[in-house]
Amino acid sequence: MRVTAKALAEKIGARVEGNDALEIAGIAAPERAGIADLIYVEAAKNLGRAISSKAACVVASYEAELSGKTVLRSAQPKVAFAKAAAIVLGMPPITTGIHPTAIVSSSATLGAGVGVGPYAVIGDGVRIGTSTQVGAHTVIGVRCSIGEECRLHPRVTVYAETRIGNRVEIHAGAVIGADGFGYAFDGEQYWKFPQAGIVEIGDDVEIGANVTIDRGSLDDTRISRGVKLDNLVHVGHNVQIGAHTVVAAQTGISGSSRLGHHVVCGGQVGIADHCTLEDQSIAGAQAGIPTGKTIRTGQTVWGTPARPLDKFKEAYVWFARLPELGERLKKLEERVINIHRG
Repeated sequence: MRVTAKALAEKIGARVEGNDALEIAGIAAPERAGIADLIYVEAAKNLGRAISSKAACVVASYEAELSGKTVLRSAQPKVAFAKAAAIVLGMPPITTGIHPTAIVSSSATLGAGVGVGPYAVIGDGVRIGTSTQVGAHTVIGVRCSIGEECRLHPRVTVYAETRIGNRVEIHAGAVIGADGFGYAFDGEQYWKFPQAGIVEIGDDVEIGANVTIDRGSLDDTRISRGVKLDNLVHVGHNVQIGAHTVVAAQTGISGSSRLGHHVVCGGQVGIADHCTLEDQSIAGAQAGIPTGKTIRTGQTVWGTPARPLDKFKEAYVWFARLPELGERLKKLEERVINIHRG
């Protein structure tokens, strides 16, 4: 959509300097931008890219000097740009209306403006809120509840009785509510342990492509408000994830682990069962967190087994020196042997 710099600034909480009637029609990187595109600059080293860009309007900090440009000033330029992009670009619809090939149970309740794509299946007793879109080949199991303005992309599978809040986006191939990996061993064979809980997902959550979230065993699996899960994340049964936590791709969270609010997990983190990552803790990429371990509030850990970042760095330095230390040790051994040989 086209929007003036003044109107956009008001919506994102920025201050306009320059031509506030300038119309913005798109977003782009500085080198690719046209005159009607919006760009942003956060680091001082990138000011030259913004100045030489064809874009007439720039989101920047209060300190950045950008003569000849209309500037939307913000204390957080990247955040302001993200908000502006959502307004300018909007979101293309996944589907509109009820496609004739969709199968919708007569006992399902669909709010106004709900879209259901080709070959989607909506089960018995499902409730879907206003303006939610359900993509092609998506399956919603019996008695599921989905809030308003959600976006379920193609081939999402939502198992029975899952509860999803408002404005949740679930990308293609995600599976929500499958059985957890729980078995009891009698000494000879494994017996399936009950997976009788459900999955609850809060408002404003985004779930990446091919994410799997297991239903609870005797408790429920809960994903709180504002959580962001990258592609290929696995969330085991009974896991609790606090508000506004972010989890990067290929991370696995084993059963009954708990993540607090504003936790950050890098890519390929492995979290064993019954672990706790307290509020605002950080697990660096490929960190391995052993069973039952607690990462304290605000702590950053790295490595396998995960340890505080300063300890990891110290150990890594010594690890990098092993070849050198090995050679020195060999020389010392040779000297000792020669001394004994006399």
